[in-house]
Amino acid sequence: MPCKLSVNVNAIAYLRNRRHVPWPSVVDLCRVALDNGSVGITVHPRPDERHIRRTDVADINRLLRADYPGREFNIEGYPDERFLSLCEAEKPEQVTLVPDDPTQGTSDHGWDIVANRDLLTAVIARLHKGGMRVSLFVDPDPAAPALAKSVGADRVEIYTGPYGGAFSPADVEREFAKVVATGRAAEVAGLGLNAGHDLTRDNLPALVKALPNLQEVSIGHAVIADAMMFGLGETVRKFRTAIGDL
Repeated sequence: MPCKLSVNVNAIAYLRNRRHVPWPSVVDLCRVALDNGSVGITVHPRPDERHIRRTDVADINRLLRADYPGREFNIEGYPDERFLSLCEAEKPEQVTLVPDDPTQGTSDHGWDIVANRDLLTAVIARLHKGGMRVSLFVDPDPAAPALAKSVGADRVEIYTGPYGGAFSPADVEREFAKVVATGRAAEVAGLGLNAGHDLTRDNLPALVKALPNLQEVSIGHAVIADAMMFGLGETVRKFRTAIGDL
């Protein structure tokens, strides 16, 4: 099965929140992404609501349930009580747990699973009880998938920031090898595989080719940046082409 694209709409909400106006409409642009083949929608509702608001989460969930059965909602966040209660209320298909400090600008590192074993084991069991699939955000480290499996995760999402941010051929080769080794370790561990952060139409094809077990890429910044040039619908189709889904 080809890799699928989940569009992260945080940047759309961030643009809207710069003014006290209801546009651009997050829900309307989710619809455009879904109409053009996005497998689902990703959001990261931070405590300060700098972009996605709690009300957005409910609105997007209603859209998916009413008009796009079979598509997926992926909610990312740090598993404090506020976040867990939100997930239990909305019951997304997937919850991606990230180790972010609430003040961080973006997710920039994976879990230290050993240090957080008790927390993660309890949280994942709680989310499973609610019928949600759980993905752990991990660094490109081949040891990470087996650790994720040991605390009950269903998938790992590899943090691809260092790969996406590499420019010299030597740096690209080094970071690419780390991601690929981690992805292959996920397959050995029996885990599903996602990836995300600084992925673009240029660096995706090699990754997808090297990791046939890659199930989903969650992309926001590059999709929204390209949408300023091509429009969101055409951009989603371009990214789907890059991952072999079109």
